[in-house]
Amino acid sequence: MLWKLAVVLLILWVLGLVSSYTVGGLIHILLVVALVVLLINFLQGRR
Repeated sequence: MLWKLAVVLLILWVLGLVSSYTVGGLIHILLVVALVVLLINFLQGRR
């Protein structure tokens, strides 16, 4: 489920880059949050 969310955010991020900068800024923030969550999940899974 987390990977699906990351893929959706990545697609929205690319669309945000193409469409407008204001929406793109929000998508950048969401993408960074998703990457941090994925990194935390990956590191906790290795323990």
